Amino acid sequence: MHKQQSLPLSEAARIIGVSMDTLRRWDRDGKLKTTRDNRNRRLVSEAEVERLRRAPARHQTGDSFSARNRFPGRVVSVEVNGVMALVEVASGPHRITAAVTRDAVEELGLVEGTPAIATVKATSVMVERGGE
Repeated sequence: MHKQQSLPLSEAARIIGVSMDTLRRWDRDGKLKTTRDNRNRRLVSEAEVERLRRAPARHQTGDSFSARNRFPGRVVSVEVNGVMALVEVASGPHRITAAVTRDAVEELGLVEGTPAIATVKATSVMVERGGE
């Protein structure tokens, strides 16, 4: 018999098509059942992932962002301070800085040089002063 596997939160989010923050919120609200590994990171069972893959499309973010909102690049810095972190991604001539949780940094394995995609949503746009 096949042993039930558990997936890291980041992989479960990718498969389901929602953000890690959505899965964390669902976990807090009792809509998602998770376990913890020995480093206290959330794990999601394959059964939960399959159940949530059938969620209404309005909950999914996967491919709903246009290419102009996605900036593939590399992590150039990660500054962790308490439960939050600032992650800076270089994408061509662009630098995108995101405020994320320390858990997200650890679960995604974000360190300098890691390939990453910064996705910009209208509710979380960063503005920086332009060069002249």
